Amino acid sequence: MNIQDIHNLFLQCKSVSIDTRKIEKDSMFFAIKGENFDANTFAVKALELGALFVVVDNASYVIDERTILVENSLESLQALAKFHRAYLKLPIIALTGSNGKTTTKELINVVIAKKYKTKATVGNLNNHIGVPLTLLSFTKDTEIGIVEMGANHKKEIEFLCEIAQPDFGYITNFGKAHLEGFGGVEGVIQGKSEMYEYLAKNDKLVFVNLEDPIQIEKSAGIKSFTFGINNANADLKINSIKANPFVVIDYDNFSVESHLIGLYNANNINAAIAIGYYFKVEEEDMKQAIETYIPENNRSQLLRIDSNQIILDAYNANPSSMAVAITNFLQLENQNKVMILGDMFELGDESKQEHKLIVDSLLNQNKSECYLIGKSFYENKVAQENIQFFETFDAFVAHLKTIHFKDNTILIKGSRGMALERTLEYIK
Repeated sequence: MNIQDIHNLFLQCKSVSIDTRKIEKDSMFFAIKGENFDANTFAVKALELGALFVVVDNASYVIDERTILVENSLESLQALAKFHRAYLKLPIIALTGSNGKTTTKELINVVIAKKYKTKATVGNLNNHIGVPLTLLSFTKDTEIGIVEMGANHKKEIEFLCEIAQPDFGYITNFGKAHLEGFGGVEGVIQGKSEMYEYLAKNDKLVFVNLEDPIQIEKSAGIKSFTFGINNANADLKINSIKANPFVVIDYDNFSVESHLIGLYNANNINAAIAIGYYFKVEEEDMKQAIETYIPENNRSQLLRIDSNQIILDAYNANPSSMAVAITNFLQLENQNKVMILGDMFELGDESKQEHKLIVDSLLNQNKSECYLIGKSFYENKVAQENIQFFETFDAFVAHLKTIHFKDNTILIKGSRGMALERTLEYIK
């Protein structure tokens, strides 16, 4: 069965599934092998749960005419997504970057949705499986698609662009994320810039932040729409930004008071507004979209527990995002500041040095109480009165139970694997 035949069957379905625990009725189930399981074994169950068709790559699991046998289920999912994208012919905005991808994607979506019927990546389904699933969620009713792309090694963005075939692209930044897979910061820059290379090759358009010299350099010669602070050459001119703690931005004709914390979120908002301008969304609509957007899922959330104000930014962390979060936190006018910081993962050989740099930066300020958690921070332990190190989260919890926070402003940030949102139940 060729990909067009599979697509004809797909059009009879309401959705695509790769997990029988989340399967929907009248869906097409793809049996994709994992490290510790063979999803072909779930084909019968998928049909029992309401799937119209199942795609398998092992002939032993062919059941009846509802079974589609292919050579490789994952590759068939990717090929179907690429075919479906070409079939729909809708404009697609793609974005990648080291930090801020998901927040920026959500902001772009709420802005563009003021004028168009949009569909965007759900959560962070941004890899070689998530991008195809996103594309297959688009329908004839979708007017603009927004696709987030993540990567932890070179050639991954190139591969995802070949599937999604974006018409527009934006790279949030080039930071110290996934250094282990990319082989260093230069590898990160090369890997993320694969989006620029695709857009240039296909005569498409990029959105460029003129505050970022790497973006300027790597996007040279490509059709672009730009934004920048007090930059006369920018297509969208930004007059000023501030954050204490919420980001407020003044543009030429209007201002936006967001519910996002930290100056590092300003560029995420500016990108969404710039893209809104390009697609001719009304200024008042853009303002309303940004001002009513409330972050969730542990991303720059502002919470209150008793007398304490908490900035929960525990979804993920890398050296770049950790550094800007600390810098932003220290410039807040609030008194009695506390930082609870967890290890940063996927740094490879750079891990010890990058954690040391964070510790060194904390040594140069003596106002905030700091709690550093995890093996990587612990191996950089130093004697400093206002900085305490804990090798494990359990050790930190044992200490937390002995203290009482009152009238504090608290930053909580760490890599996803640290799950530092668990701290909230012990703050009292």
